[in-house]
Amino acid sequence: MIDYIQPDYEVVRNKDLCVKCKVCVRQCANEVHKYDEKRDALYTDSAKCVNCHRCVALCPAHALKIVKTDHCFKPSANYTEDIIKDIYRQADSGGVLLSSMGTPKNYPVYWDKMLINASQVTNPSIDPLREPMEIKTFLGRKPEKIEYLPDGSIRTEKYPNLELKVPIMFSAMSYGSISKNAHLCLARAATELGTFYNTGEGGLHEDLYKYGANTIVQVASGRFGVHPAYLQAGSAIEIKIGQGAKPGIGGHLPGSKIGEDVSRTRMIPMGTDAISPAPHHDIYSIEDLRQLVYSLKEATDYAKPVIVKIAAVHNIAAIASGIARSGADIIAIDGFRGGTGAAPTRIRDNVGIPVELALAAVDTRLREEGIRNNVGIVVGGSVRSSADVVKAVALGADAVYIATPALLALGCHLCRSCHSGRCNWGIATQVPELVNRLNPDIGAKRLVNLVTAWAHEIMEMMGGMGINSIEALRGNRLMLRGIGLTQKELDILGIRHAGE
Repeated sequence: MIDYIQPDYEVVRNKDLCVKCKVCVRQCANEVHKYDEKRDALYTDSAKCVNCHRCVALCPAHALKIVKTDHCFKPSANYTEDIIKDIYRQADSGGVLLSSMGTPKNYPVYWDKMLINASQVTNPSIDPLREPMEIKTFLGRKPEKIEYLPDGSIRTEKYPNLELKVPIMFSAMSYGSISKNAHLCLARAATELGTFYNTGEGGLHEDLYKYGANTIVQVASGRFGVHPAYLQAGSAIEIKIGQGAKPGIGGHLPGSKIGEDVSRTRMIPMGTDAISPAPHHDIYSIEDLRQLVYSLKEATDYAKPVIVKIAAVHNIAAIASGIARSGADIIAIDGFRGGTGAAPTRIRDNVGIPVELALAAVDTRLREEGIRNNVGIVVGGSVRSSADVVKAVALGADAVYIATPALLALGCHLCRSCHSGRCNWGIATQVPELVNRLNPDIGAKRLVNLVTAWAHEIMEMMGGMGINSIEALRGNRLMLRGIGLTQKELDILGIRHAGE
């Protein structure tokens, strides 16, 4: 057949080890494994394999492994195997290619091109196990100066802020895109850690309202699930303008994922596609954004900070400057390597810029204009470790969003088939028997373990710098050095080269 494409992966079964327990048959939602009773034999259809490792992880005899196929096209630096296969697929379907999670393209990862400075003699290091170390941070508008009342006392009223015991939050992932059990894991973990999780644009399931003190509710262009009780339920409201994995376009949740609970939560009919438009149809300027910001503040008695989430794009510094003047309390910047449940492949892989460069540009611009204290800054989009968190704060962030690391902690294997709705690990699915595979108690504990481990590492690294407060690290770019970067890249990041 002209459109036949060899599978990307092959499932290899060691017949000497296999005991024919059929666990692989029962566990694979993609029907890769089949048992033939007449022949008493197990067969695999590698074309259906998404490389999720469910069968490999649960095989009691360790008889399975998944390998990259050695089938190849004639090598070409221009027409790579991936490009050839994509052309075949589009010639066959006439449709837009969809992909999940972050881009797999080999773009520079600037986190890995920055090194952290250390203190030794003149400015000694700090032992976080025996000396005070503060990683609590506050997100929101800060006062510019101390103000005194006519009677000489200090004005103590403050703008609404979010208090984070760790500078890490769980990023926006909507109910529908991920399962209720996944949301429950995030909510429970955020509560135990003293931080926040974000509902995404899918509304908030009624069973999760009790976690409102640790919830950020999102208002996106589709306004799914947005009503007064929802706005009141969270501790902050996030207006989603853009998303790092797909800047400039809206969202799409297939109707196959819109069951009864998702339908009720999102306030849309069952089985219908949930399509959020690219723009907010009431926002075409910073002035329009300001109106929505203050409408949300008015609806919540000015008691909750308002976040504006934007994708990292080339003119992000100017955009952030306008947002800082719109009345928003926090700017969330999402880089192009961020994950997603589904995005057009070409947009995911070619649109946007790395969040490291965007963050540095925004922090510099706001400082130059004297309005940095007007807003908090949160960054996300491939923050992969505690070292990335430290580097983000040193570049000017107040805190970070993580999503893919959180999903990995829950069992995700980055098979990039979230849009299919057949997640074998119970995360990106609404199929009841698959959802039940994710135990909220175990999942929440693993998330707590992950962030707790990162928090310990953050304190260790800060101690090595001779810094005992996350606030003293924020924007302290002297503690970073670049390696393997051009002078232009160093200038944008605002850091020196290693050895200087």
